Amino acid sequence: MHFIIKLIYFIVNKIKFNRNKIILGKDPIFNGVLFVHNLGDIKIGNKFKATSGSRYNPIGGDHILRLVCRPNAKIYIGHNVGISNSSFFISNELFIGDNVLIGGGCKIWDSDFHSIDSYERNFNGDNNVISKPIFIDKCCFIGASSIILKGVTIGENSIVGAGSVVTKSIPPNEIWAGNPAKKIKSLNINE
Repeated sequence: MHFIIKLIYFIVNKIKFNRNKIILGKDPIFNGVLFVHNLGDIKIGNKFKATSGSRYNPIGGDHILRLVCRPNAKIYIGHNVGISNSSFFISNELFIGDNVLIGGGCKIWDSDFHSIDSYERNFNGDNNVISKPIFIDKCCFIGASSIILKGVTIGENSIVGAGSVVTKSIPPNEIWAGNPAKKIKSLNINE
C-alpha cells in the first residue's frame, strides 16, 4: 500500500512539474504533493527530496511545500537538495547549491511583497516593491521555521539555527541564529 501511495505522489508531482514547465533532474523523491506555481524559470537537480504534508514531517512547520516563481524570476535548486514543508516566493532569483538541507516550515522570500511607502501601498497600486536575489551556497543547513529574506547570501557549509530570521549575508563556515540572526560561532570544517 505504501508503495502505491508513493507512486501516486510521484505521478501527481511529475504532472504538476510538466504543466509548470519545470526542469527536474533524475531520481527525485516526493513525500506528499507540492504546490507549484511557475511563471518564470525553475530548474531542479538530481536526487531532489521534497517533503510536503504534515504526515511526513513530525516536527510540523508549514503544511505543504510551496514553490512560487513569479514572471521573469528564476529558481535554481542543485543536486541532492532536501526541502521539507517550506514556502518559497521568488520574484527575482533564488539559487540553492548542491547538498543543501532546508528544514520544516522555512520561508524564503526575495521580495518585500508591498511598498514601504504607505501612499504607494494604499492608493497607487503597490507597484514599487523591492526584490533582491537570494543565494544559498552548497552544503548549507537551514534549520526549521527560519526565514531567509531578500538580498541574502549564505556561504558554503554555513548553518542557520531553527527559528532564525536572516536579514543579512552569512559568510562561509559559520553558525548563525536568532531574530535577527547573528553569528554564534565559526565552524572548523577540517577537524
